Amino acid sequence: MKAGAGRYILVSLGIAIVIAAIVGGLMVLGPPAEQRERRMDDKRVEDLAAIGRAADLYQSRHGELPPSLGQMEQEAGSALSTHDPGTQRLYEYRVLGSDKYELCAEFKRDSTRRASGPGDFWYHGAGRRCFVLGAQKIHRQR
Repeated sequence: MKAGAGRYILVSLGIAIVIAAIVGGLMVLGPPAEQRERRMDDKRVEDLAAIGRAADLYQSRHGELPPSLGQMEQEAGSALSTHDPGTQRLYEYRVLGSDKYELCAEFKRDSTRRASGPGDFWYHGAGRRCFVLGAQKIHRQR
């Protein structure tokens, strides 16, 4: 075997390994667009959880749930993401009672097929999904 043929085989083998790694990665992780949708849905869940904490804090301070997302945003020290990262539309927030409220968002993917812990409250299907939460009293230490 000549030196040139040996290099050709090694280069070809290297290229085949790189192509196999890329194809394998796409099969495991999904295409980039799918990964972006997952990250956006994860951000939506993070935003809704933060809004829930802000609603709880507002109720602890004022004795009632905030009437709107705008009111929560105005609260001192409250840096909330109240808009969907993909559509820039305002998340939905609705007071259902003195200590119960609903948060809604539009999700791109079904999270129930992903490996999260059992009983995860924030599981969601694709499409519009609402979560009903009860306000939690937050006790501040003095």
